[in-house]
Amino acid sequence: MSGATVASESARHVSEPAPRVDARRVIADLRALDRLTGGPDGARRVCWGEEWRVARDFLTELLVEIGLEPERDEAGNLWAYMNGEATPALAVGSHVDSVPTGGWLDGALGVMAAVGVLRAWAGVDQRPPRALALVDWADEEGARFGRSLFGSSAVAGTLDPAELADLRDAGGERIGSVLAANGVELARAPEAATRRERFGAYLELHIEQGPMLEAEGPAIAAVSGCVGVERRRFTIRGQASHAGATPMDRRRDAGLAAADAALRIEQLPAREGGVATTGSLRLEPGIPTAVAGVAELLVDLRHPDAAGLERMLEAAQTAVGDAAAERRCEADSELVWRIDPIPFDPQLVQAARESCREVVGSDRVLTSGALHDAAEMARVLPAEMIFCASIGGISHAPEEDTAEEDLAAGIEAYAALASRALT
Repeated sequence: MSGATVASESARHVSEPAPRVDARRVIADLRALDRLTGGPDGARRVCWGEEWRVARDFLTELLVEIGLEPERDEAGNLWAYMNGEATPALAVGSHVDSVPTGGWLDGALGVMAAVGVLRAWAGVDQRPPRALALVDWADEEGARFGRSLFGSSAVAGTLDPAELADLRDAGGERIGSVLAANGVELARAPEAATRRERFGAYLELHIEQGPMLEAEGPAIAAVSGCVGVERRRFTIRGQASHAGATPMDRRRDAGLAAADAALRIEQLPAREGGVATTGSLRLEPGIPTAVAGVAELLVDLRHPDAAGLERMLEAAQTAVGDAAAERRCEADSELVWRIDPIPFDPQLVQAARESCREVVGSDRVLTSGALHDAAEMARVLPAEMIFCASIGGISHAPEEDTAEEDLAAGIEAYAALASRALT
């Protein structure tokens, strides 16, 4: 075949309209996944657990139905590739893992929408203008060990196994042994970074997980990037003593110092911007008949600006130190995980705005206050997201929901964005 003929064939494929993604089928797949791994107490797809494996099996069945054989990389990410007229591939996806008692849409929406994109191309007698790569990232949530974006950070090249080696879950199991039971060797997880050579951009559909779109409209929006996150474990040490025999003025109560510190941290956003959360508070010995000798707080700080995030961290450290000192306790902190604020690719953001405008007549742009795998991908290649409105702004809870027409709008805009990115 001559070069002119090849060029003509490529032009023909590029000029042909992309096949339509069946949004209703995507929603039906989401509901089927919810029936398998959800219930009155919410989603149960915590990564590395049984329900997560069930979700992976369901995803595999959907991919096999359209003629694709998924494969896993060294970090446990699940991939499915579809050949196209050119390379590198466009990567599409999200994550099926959830927080405990989480919502039916968080992460799963992006994975099933990606299946919808590949299914549409599998159903027509033409190849996409460039290859497609579906990915289901492993352990986006970090719900079990506190380390979010495990799989995507491995591919982005930012995962250091040595920093995770001592992590334990609530039951005391080490991360290495839990991963090994799922066929993942922690030390080899960074080898997954070789995968990124195969694709040139990444797109993700997600629910907003906040109240802005529902309160102010429209139903969907392009995303400009993700805020930075600083996650710290603060430990306050006082003196354990008898609850009945220790006078109030003689106590070095680490528990009350921690409670005071949490309230001070709550006030930081009023001065520094961003948001601050004390999501976990653990006391030792943790019984009603003893003054707490040790308290541990797990704190999450988020800010759209790197300098603002640094100021929040300094203020949080001061708040914990002052609260501890006032009760004659000592305090220290340990980094659990951090990520800088990440902007998305300007050209893809513009393409997402155009895609949203096609579907709902608005090209609104939001910054994501939640963290996503797209943030890790944006470190190493062009990335973009589209958000759907969340009812009541609620996520990470069984009540998480999005109106079906808003889901359909998001899926259609995502399909339009993928079509633009493919050409």
